[in-house]
Amino acid sequence: MTTSTAPAVVSLQPILDLQAAEPLRAELMALRGRPLSLDASQVTRLGGLCLQVLMSARKIWAEDGLSLTVDQPSSGFSEQLAAFGAPELQFES
Repeated sequence: MTTSTAPAVVSLQPILDLQAAEPLRAELMALRGRPLSLDASQVTRLGGLCLQVLMSARKIWAEDGLSLTVDQPSSGFSEQLAAFGAPELQFES
């Protein structure tokens, strides 16, 4: 019933660097077609490549008409996201 519309939850790794980018991309793409909730509570470092993966996912989910949210963003996640500068990089929470 409502389980098909329940968002999939992905817990983001504490360090989202170059080595984390491809595994993150693969994990997110495996969940395409479902609403998605990203748990960013443990993130201490957000690198540019993982940010690109997240932005791409946000665009894909929007094009698919599905929600993609960031829940419980850590201060590190929020600060580093803001440091990249543009308001369009912000994720709904």
